[in-house]
Amino acid sequence: MAEKSSVFDMIGPIMIGPSSSHTAGVVRIARAASQILGGQPESAEITFYNSFARTYEGHGSDRAILAGLMDYKTDDKRIKDAIELAGQAGIKYHFRSVGNASTFHPNSIRLVLKKGNREVEVLGESKGGGIINIAEVNGFKADFSASLHTVIIFAGDVKGAIAFIANVLAQDDCNIATMSVSRKGKNDMACQVIEMDSGIRPVTFEYLKSLSWVKEVIYIPDIVL
Repeated sequence: MAEKSSVFDMIGPIMIGPSSSHTAGVVRIARAASQILGGQPESAEITFYNSFARTYEGHGSDRAILAGLMDYKTDDKRIKDAIELAGQAGIKYHFRSVGNASTFHPNSIRLVLKKGNREVEVLGESKGGGIINIAEVNGFKADFSASLHTVIIFAGDVKGAIAFIANVLAQDDCNIATMSVSRKGKNDMACQVIEMDSGIRPVTFEYLKSLSWVKEVIYIPDIVL
């Protein structure tokens, strides 16, 4: 089925230029990645693929990715000074470029972020008009847009887990928009990604974390605007 677009998708976001794909989308990918990490990273290894690899400096994607890691929004005037500001914030970063990654979306970025003892790896895609897709989280297929409230659950591949979690969220009056599940193998670690129209209460978040077969729960609020 073809993806639907609104007039706002075609116009694009309110943003600091020059490009919605190379600036606004990049800011949003980085903001989502920092949410997954749980805050501003201490260090970041950033790999630009394909079109991004060839243009990230000229189109300001280097500044945009650092701005997003500092949680700046797409219209924040500080984006143009993000390289200097990231240095002041103590973020250690390294850029890499891979110009011919045929299996990846033309505008793809991989981020390996560290903060304390925590490390996450995120693959993001900038789709145009500021729209993004978080394709992978820690090696699991994710495919969410960061335009809705999102819960990511890493858990054992337990029978009935999907229905159980869906019921917990329903009790919290959360309307599920999309749900996807990927796993490394039968009875191995699995990853559930659930996009919802509204957020979850702290007590629900803590309950999901307390389940014996759940390894980690990440909650990402609606951050696309």
